Amino acid sequence: MRLSTARLVTLGGVVIVLPAAAIAAENAPNELAPITVQEQPVSEAQKERAGLQRELALTPGGVTLVEAEDLEERNVATLGDMLRYVPGMWTADGSTGDGTFLSSRGSNLDSVNYDGNGVKLMIDGLPVTAADGNNHNSFIDPLAARYAVIARGANAMTYGASTLGGAIDFISPTARTTDNQAYLSAGSHGTVQNSVTGGTVHGNLDALVTVEQRSYDGFRAHQEQQRSGVYANTGWQISDSVENRLYLTYVDNDQELAGSLTQGQFDADPYQAGASNETGNFLKNVEKWRVANRTAWNLSDTSSLVVGFSFEDQSLYHPIVQNPFFSLLIDNDQTTFGTTIRYDKKLGNHDLLLGLNYGETRVKGGNYQHSGGVRGALSTKVDNKADNLEVFAMDRWHFAERWSLVYGAQAVTGNREVRNVTVSSGAERNPEEDFDSINPRVGVIYQLADRSELFASVSKLFEAPTLYELEDDVSASDEALDAMQGKVAEVGTRGSAPLGQASEWNWEFTVYYAQIEDEILSLDDPNATGTSLATNVDDTIHAGVEALFGASIALGNSDHRIAPLLSMTWNDFTFDNDPLYGDNQLPVAPEFFIKGEVMYRHANGFYAGPTFDIVDDRYADFANSYKVDGYELLGLRTGLNRDNWEVYLEGRNLTDEAYVANVSARNDLSNPATAGAAAILQAGEPRSFYAGVRFDF
Repeated sequence: MRLSTARLVTLGGVVIVLPAAAIAAENAPNELAPITVQEQPVSEAQKERAGLQRELALTPGGVTLVEAEDLEERNVATLGDMLRYVPGMWTADGSTGDGTFLSSRGSNLDSVNYDGNGVKLMIDGLPVTAADGNNHNSFIDPLAARYAVIARGANAMTYGASTLGGAIDFISPTARTTDNQAYLSAGSHGTVQNSVTGGTVHGNLDALVTVEQRSYDGFRAHQEQQRSGVYANTGWQISDSVENRLYLTYVDNDQELAGSLTQGQFDADPYQAGASNETGNFLKNVEKWRVANRTAWNLSDTSSLVVGFSFEDQSLYHPIVQNPFFSLLIDNDQTTFGTTIRYDKKLGNHDLLLGLNYGETRVKGGNYQHSGGVRGALSTKVDNKADNLEVFAMDRWHFAERWSLVYGAQAVTGNREVRNVTVSSGAERNPEEDFDSINPRVGVIYQLADRSELFASVSKLFEAPTLYELEDDVSASDEALDAMQGKVAEVGTRGSAPLGQASEWNWEFTVYYAQIEDEILSLDDPNATGTSLATNVDDTIHAGVEALFGASIALGNSDHRIAPLLSMTWNDFTFDNDPLYGDNQLPVAPEFFIKGEVMYRHANGFYAGPTFDIVDDRYADFANSYKVDGYELLGLRTGLNRDNWEVYLEGRNLTDEAYVANVSARNDLSNPATAGAAAILQAGEPRSFYAGVRFDF
């Protein structure tokens, strides 16, 4: 991945001036030949990228742009692979084929990744995350996106997101912005991925379809996955100023779940499934379809309006607990409707943005007993619902030649209602609550040079609880959890600049400090391993440093270059004078992690170089008595990139280190007996090799 500002595209016309020549003619004065001006047409892809760059440049905080072409040089199967070089994003893969634990700036530091809240996921500006904020069943194929915009923390107000960790917007390719292509990759652990993308443009109409398939045996026992998907969109240029685009998605994903291990189990065999995962046949089978529509109007040269809606239906079959005392199989349907309105207006030196997001989610089904993954008697009937409205307004005021003031506010209102009925007794739990907040934001941007800037901002943070958190509230009453809220300040810089005669470097650097009230944290329930209990804690601190540095350094002539890339994150996530935990560190996320590569690149498209990961220790309990070791990984990748085809080879964890990729949290593991029995460790990927090929047609 390259820092977005390092690859700015000049969209102005290219002027070609034909040299003037004197035409001598007998008995006539000299005349100049006419000057011909030719304008290079701007492609749809260039317009799209320029629009994304414009939004990034108007954000006084940490935002990163990931481009699809950078992902084609390595094996990308999960969101963790896609977000590898995005600073501030802690990701971990371990139990599932493509389920990724995702934490942005300390969001979602729960014991497990059950509902994956804290980051709002969007496709083309329309929500994938449910209205209550959960990403429980969301499967996004990273290779089906042309771009991903990662706006961390309060910087996601540009998208209207009311989450602690921000938002990720995945931009779909269209027939006007991408080529027809075929992709195939295969490698260790029975991994096979393939996709075919085909599209057509006919006058004012265009259509694109991607069909993908993934098979995976897994590097752990009981980790097999079979996934297939179809991603389609069609566009209609209704007039010079109006375009409509319809999106259709279908995904069928079946995967076995490997479980968390005790330290003893990990030492004996880090790649085993876990004591009950195989006998209980723990699964996460999701079938979903999604339809969305987006209409864009260019109202004038200075204003535009976008209106969109989406509807998604997901069916989940999910046996996750089986022991002598308790078994749990979740079988439900989740439907989510979402809509968005976005209005942009340039008014003199003001760049105004007004927006609205609204979503409704219903979850119907139940919790069942099971044996070996076969559904048994209904134990709890579930009928939950949530809605959420986000209205936001921002002004980007260019009040001086190099200065911009960014200010605005977001209004959030939403309802969460859980209705769980215990079948055996008829008892009903019905926690319900409305959540409201006004979240102001103010920032400033100073343009250092054409391609670099300084920024600073202060914002309010807010995130309401999810339905899953209300279901698993430790109080087990009809009282709802409180919403999380706080304030955050950040300063930083981003840009690119020449480095010597024929070289260039780019950077992204942000420092932030947030004070959070009523953070929702979850603990594994010791009486039902695989489930969690949620509660509010009074005060916490989320602070950190996010840095991304890249360069393209010429060696001799321009045919040979060295391209280093370094992503560094330092976290300081702590309790703040908590009556029980004092100023202890929050668990799960490491204090620092570094990911990088150093690539040699030749002008003919050949590239090769090492990759590396350095990850610090983490705590696995709030008492800070159980520490999980950090790790260092070494990899290597090489390939050849030509105009119409590309091939790559990647090796990971070449030293075959056994390491913990993800860890669950407990309350206090200072007792050796308790610590020894705690199944909280998920192994990371062992030595692995992958190869892939892509060609355009």
